[in-house]
Amino acid sequence: MAIFSSQSDSLAAIATASLSIIRQQLLDLFCQSAYREGDFVLSSGQRSTYYINGKQVTLHPQGALMVGRILLAMLPEEAQAVAGLTLGADPIVMAVSVVGAYEKRAIAPLIVRKEAKGHGTQAYIEGLTLPAGTPVVVLEDVVTTGQSALKAVERLRLAGYQVEQVISLVDRQQGGAELYQEKGLQFQAVFTIAEIQQRWRELS
Repeated sequence: MAIFSSQSDSLAAIATASLSIIRQQLLDLFCQSAYREGDFVLSSGQRSTYYINGKQVTLHPQGALMVGRILLAMLPEEAQAVAGLTLGADPIVMAVSVVGAYEKRAIAPLIVRKEAKGHGTQAYIEGLTLPAGTPVVVLEDVVTTGQSALKAVERLRLAGYQVEQVISLVDRQQGGAELYQEKGLQFQAVFTIAEIQQRWRELS
C-alpha cells in the first residue's frame, strides 16, 4: 500500500482520515522507511538481525502527523503533558502536542535530558514548568529493554509529576513490557515487532 501521494493532498488526508486508516499507513511507513534486516548492535548493547530507525518515521512530514494523531487518541483523558528521553522522543512529544492544539486539547511537551544541562538552570527537563502532580505520559519510539523510557519516568517523578503510563510506537518484545509491569507502569505499543515483520514480508 502506498503512502498518501502528494505532500499537500497527503497531509490533508491524514488530518481527516479515520484512525484505522492512519494506523495502516503508519505501519506501511515503518516497513518502507524504518525497518531493516542485517547485523546490528543496539543502544542496549544487544546484537540483532534487524533494526528499526524510528526517526525515519517521526521526522517524516506525514509520519509525524500520523504519529501525533494515533498517540493523542491513546492518551488518557487526564493527561496534561507528554514527555520522553532525548533524542528519540523529541519529535514524538512535539507531534502529539501540535496535533492536540489543532484538536483543541492542550498537551504540554516535555523533553528529558540524559544528563543535566551544563549551564543556566542545570535542568534535566526542558519545557513548561507544570504544577506538582500534573499527569504526564512518557512516549518512546522503540522499546527494547525499556530502560530509556524508565529513566524518563524516574526523572519526571523526581520533578514532582505523576507518571503512570508509557506508550511506544514499537515494542520489540525483548523485556520492556515486563519491566514496566514490574515497576507498576501501564504500557501500550502501537505496533509489535511481529506485526511490522509480517507486513514487511508482505510488502517485500
